[in-house]
Amino acid sequence: MFRLEVRTSTPAWFNLALPLAAVAATLVLCSGLIAAAGAGVVEAYGVMLTASLGDSYAITETLVRAAPMIFTGLAVAVAFRAKFWNIGAEGQLLAGAVASCAVGAIPMPGPLAMLLMALAGAAAGAAVALVPATLRVRFKVDDVVSSLLLNSVIYYALMALIEGPWKDSFSGYPISPPIEDSANFPVLIEGTRLHLGVIVALIAAPLCWFLIARTTLGFRIRVTGENPEAARYGGINVQRVLLSTALLSGALAGLAGVGEVGGVHFQVMSDISPGYGYSGIVVAMLARLNPLGVVPAAIFLAAVMTGAEAMSRATGVPAFLSDVIQGTALLAMLVALLFTAYRIRRVGATS
Repeated sequence: MFRLEVRTSTPAWFNLALPLAAVAATLVLCSGLIAAAGAGVVEAYGVMLTASLGDSYAITETLVRAAPMIFTGLAVAVAFRAKFWNIGAEGQLLAGAVASCAVGAIPMPGPLAMLLMALAGAAAGAAVALVPATLRVRFKVDDVVSSLLLNSVIYYALMALIEGPWKDSFSGYPISPPIEDSANFPVLIEGTRLHLGVIVALIAAPLCWFLIARTTLGFRIRVTGENPEAARYGGINVQRVLLSTALLSGALAGLAGVGEVGGVHFQVMSDISPGYGYSGIVVAMLARLNPLGVVPAAIFLAAVMTGAEAMSRATGVPAFLSDVIQGTALLAMLVALLFTAYRIRRVGATS
């Protein structure tokens, strides 16, 4: 007989091993789907690895895909630390993309254009995130529901723009006018799509870690998330902390949209994001809400996305396997987190 027993402490190595165990379990579970599709498991995963990390160009493509997920992963990690359940990173990303595209279409010097695009995108994302936070603080509305529903509102507002006033009159396609060439983010390596926004995303992770771990605001965010009643007793304005956290989280998600406009697409279209906002939730959970862990978690998911397309062409396994891997990784991590709070003890055991 076995039972779950509450842990008094969790070893540091165990906390590090959990995400690795979740990833390993995910790959093992999904290998069954590969085998069911009639492909070799080792061959399929080999093609996926080679296509995503096999050479310098593949690595840069993986990093380009990882950049928006780093931003959305940071957005979710920061919000969840304060127990603000921001499921709206996708909508905040889209809002940031629209705002940055509108600014980038105005002729101005390149550095100024990029700076104003970043500010506009961050402000738009923050404004969208502020809506569910305000509804929760003022009217006790569930932030999961309000932030999730707001994703659809922002998406259809974007569609109204590109099907209406922003629609390309020449081609007839529902895409916005392109931003000015001067507003395009610099390419860091000739012949690749590696752009300045990738570097900004990589820098943002340690900055967010420093904010959470070493600043007064970060302390208030952590205390509010751990025990809001104790935070109130200690003189912390919990409502203000939640609103500040929402603004920071939304700004980070908005910057993901800025990067996609300024460095990848140079305009807004309906499929500018293949679900990067939702992938950010998986990234944050794999990272255990640690901003430093967001980077490797985002690179892992980006490698899966990049490699899945090549794997589909080479082996016939549907590219939708990448979505299955994301979902399975989230479930595996949630199960793994159970063992940070509990351990399995055999009834009658003395140690």
